[in-house]
Amino acid sequence: MMKKRMLVWMLAFVFILSMASLTFAQEAPKPRLWESTMVKEWVTKAKAAIKLVTIEDVKAAIDKKEKAVYLDVRDSDEYTGGHLPGAISVSRGEIEFDIWDVLPDKNAKIYVYCKTGGRAALATKTLNDLGYKNAVSMDALIANWVKAGYPVVR
Repeated sequence: MMKKRMLVWMLAFVFILSMASLTFAQEAPKPRLWESTMVKEWVTKAKAAIKLVTIEDVKAAIDKKEKAVYLDVRDSDEYTGGHLPGAISVSRGEIEFDIWDVLPDKNAKIYVYCKTGGRAALATKTLNDLGYKNAVSMDALIANWVKAGYPVVR
């Protein structure tokens, strides 16, 4: 009787393990949304509709003390981790809601940047659509800014 009970428990354990492994095997990792072709196409279309600038253009504007706004559209934790000198933070997800209070002057020169250039392009397109015609997007990785030895405020 004891051997039979032990055998039943072992079979139940093996069954449970096989079901769990089958469940995990069926769940292939999903690609992140921003890696999808659709999102890449959306960013490409936004970049085609806006003015793009280089990190050298933005650095020159900072050095000349150009009257401009440097808009960081990354999330707040990314901003606090290090941002361009004088930059203000309005995350990409909040542009349509907060930009009116943060930047009421629709004629202001605005340099928009993010981590990779994607959010910056989308935010710049949105700003242009909202009437901010002097908004341009820094088409570069923020890592390239750092790698170039340009200033970062932490």
